[in-house]
Amino acid sequence: MTTQGKRLKEIRKALNLSQEEFGAKIGLSRAAIAAVEGDKNNFSQDILCKLILTFNVNANYFLVGIGQKFIAQEYQQVRSELAVEVRNILREEGLIK
Repeated sequence: MTTQGKRLKEIRKALNLSQEEFGAKIGLSRAAIAAVEGDKNNFSQDILCKLILTFNVNANYFLVGIGQKFIAQEYQQVRSELAVEVRNILREEGLIK
């Protein structure tokens, strides 16, 4: 079984990005990406969410190695529509502005 670091490197290489370019897109330095790829550090929940949303990464793949690296485009559209609906409900209930 591969590690999260190895899976992150596979994802980054599939996107054809350097560690510096990849990190810049999610707010991390090249050194921080290298540390995760080297299994020395893990992402915070915030950075994990940025990874998933920015690059359309399948969380199941990144976290435990199950499934495809990236979420299918059709699923991404459904997920985006669902997120809008959830925000609307939360606004109606006065839970967010």
